[in-house]
Amino acid sequence: MSWTKRALVSEAFSELGLAGYEFDLSPEEQIGALRRLDSMVAAWEEDGIRLGYLLPTSPEDSDPDDDSGIPDTAAETVYLQLAIRIGPSFGKALNATTRKVATDGYARLLRRASVVPQMSRPRVLAGAGNRGRAHGRVFLPQEIKRPPGFDQDGNHNFPE
Repeated sequence: MSWTKRALVSEAFSELGLAGYEFDLSPEEQIGALRRLDSMVAAWEEDGIRLGYLLPTSPEDSDPDDDSGIPDTAAETVYLQLAIRIGPSFGKALNATTRKVATDGYARLLRRASVVPQMSRPRVLAGAGNRGRAHGRVFLPQEIKRPPGFDQDGNHNFPE
């Protein structure tokens, strides 16, 4: 299922107990929630969480019927976090369990977005299990060769 922006906003409202079939939400309230959704995901992009969300070029260009572009695995986290953000505007608060699910989902997105730096381990004894193969050592990567005049971080060392 592909999530539209309208579906994410309506799920956030239903988490707050303001489902569209029971309460008449004005178009201004829905557009306001959509703008908060856009700004929330833009802030996440700044933090390194790239979900593939289709951000508008300006707040006025945001269309609720556009596809959001987020994967299904992140949809629950997005609409729960949106519900947390828009809840105080409507005098609603989420219960502790829902807040915990939203917080855990956000932490999961942060873990997925984190990048583990790769590094070689030069001058380490290989051990008995690291036999040489035709394409090199199996368990320990080869030392990264740098041109002369560059240090380990890639900075240029000027001769003194």
